[in-house]
Amino acid sequence: MEANQTVVTEFILLGFPVDSKIQLLLFGFFFLLYVFTLLGNGVILGLIFLDSRLHTPMYFFLSHLALVDIAYACNTVPQMLVNLLDPAETISFAGCLTQTFLFLTFAHTECLLLVVMSYDRYVAICHPLQYPVIMSWRVCITLTVTSWIIGILLALVHLVLLLPLPFCGAQKVNHFFCEIIAVLKLACADTHINELMVLAGAVSVLVGPFSLIVLSYIHILCAILKIQSGEGRKKAFSTCSSHLCVVGLFYGTAIIMYIGPRHGNPKDQKKYLLLFHSLFNPMLNPLIYSLRNKDVKAALKRILEKERTA
Repeated sequence: MEANQTVVTEFILLGFPVDSKIQLLLFGFFFLLYVFTLLGNGVILGLIFLDSRLHTPMYFFLSHLALVDIAYACNTVPQMLVNLLDPAETISFAGCLTQTFLFLTFAHTECLLLVVMSYDRYVAICHPLQYPVIMSWRVCITLTVTSWIIGILLALVHLVLLLPLPFCGAQKVNHFFCEIIAVLKLACADTHINELMVLAGAVSVLVGPFSLIVLSYIHILCAILKIQSGEGRKKAFSTCSSHLCVVGLFYGTAIIMYIGPRHGNPKDQKKYLLLFHSLFNPMLNPLIYSLRNKDVKAALKRILEKERTA
């Protein structure tokens, strides 16, 4: 038993138990989604960087959201694609724990960034005259850096608790990446504290922030309803609709996975839900912001016109 616990150097990701032809189809499909994710978020980052009209707090936060989405996809999808081509391909023990740590870091950071973005919209609509003072660049940078730091520290807590655990038996992770609950199932020791911390962490970065977002939008809705002109109400709501769509997709899937029924059970249902959360969400976010945001579309037109005339 002691020997088995000390020689663990790699894991096998089970991924999707389908035949080889379906695996090739999935590889092509997921590869296209991965490319679209990188391109979409890359375009958002490029537009915000190149167009001075997008150098505002709202788009500063959006650039970090796009950065997180790119990191999200790059952390999980390449290994998943490798395993679709070669199901026997392994991931090292260190690589697995690194993937777990990075996934948790990006997930926590995105939760907090979405709260910061909702606060930005709250100030813009409910206190428009004070907006430049309240959302100064110093405040924006502080909020963003704090989101990243808290995200890293929370992920570090899970990693520190995970490292001492002994692993034994068949090291087959029932997932397409090293998701923390799936990895904990392989430990041959009591993981009650680890699972409790996962639940506590999920509550702290999902339920708490989501409640703050709901509270922000209650105030925003009240402020919008007080606007006399229909055009003014439409303009005010349009600045929030994209963020609301992203919040709904992100928090909806995350809460079901980590706080919903059968918590900690890496069954296929939650595996596919997490696939949506870690692959489809990052791809959809830039589409939501570009299709529903006039400023982003206008910036894209200006950049394209400059390229044509150059």
